[in-house]
Amino acid sequence: MKELRDITAKHPWNIMTTSADEGQFLNMLLKLINAKNTMEIGVYTGYSLLATALALPEDGKILAMDINKENYELGLPVIQKAGVAHKIDFREGPALPVLDQMIEDGKYHGTFDFIFVDADKDNYINYHKRLIDLVKVGGVIGYDNTLWNGSVVAPPDAPMRKYVRYYRDFVLELNKALAADPRIEICQLPVGDGITLCRRIS
Repeated sequence: MKELRDITAKHPWNIMTTSADEGQFLNMLLKLINAKNTMEIGVYTGYSLLATALALPEDGKILAMDINKENYELGLPVIQKAGVAHKIDFREGPALPVLDQMIEDGKYHGTFDFIFVDADKDNYINYHKRLIDLVKVGGVIGYDNTLWNGSVVAPPDAPMRKYVRYYRDFVLELNKALAADPRIEICQLPVGDGITLCRRIS
C-alpha cells in the first residue's frame, strides 16, 4: 500500500487518490461484510482497488472501470507484486454503458456485495439509479468525496477552488437524494474527503 502511495504522490493528479486512512477503512469494512463480488467505478492508480483486492478471498472478484487505463497501469505492477491482480477485471471506458448492459442482461441484479464509487461527481446520481439494482439487499455502496473539501456546508459565497465550486451542487444533490432514498440506510463518515455508505434494505 505504501509503495503505491509513493508512486501516486509523484503523479500530477495525485489529489484524486484515496487517502491512506480511507484505504485502511475500506479494507476492514470488506472483511467485516465478507465481501466477495465487488465493483469499483473510478480507479485512478488503483489505491482503493488494491485495498479491496487484499481484503477479498482468493476467489473474490472486482469489476473495475475507469476512462484512463494509463493511470491504472502505473499502479498495476504493485498490484501484481501483491499477488491480487487475478481478482481484477479492469475495463477502460465510461461506466454507465456497462451498467446499462448489466441491468439489461438481467442476471446481475442483486449480485454485488460491495460497490465503491470515486469518479465523475456529476454522474453520481446516474450511477446510483443503476447500482441500487445491482447491489444485493444487505450489500453496501460507498460514495467517495461526499464532504467535497467541506464545501457542502460552506456558504455559497465562500472562496473555493474552481473545480470544487463546479462539482459542489452535484455532491449536494447526491447527498439529498441518498438521505431521501427509502431503499437504503446511510452513514456518512468524515474519513478522507467524506464517504457515504449506503446499505440496501429493500
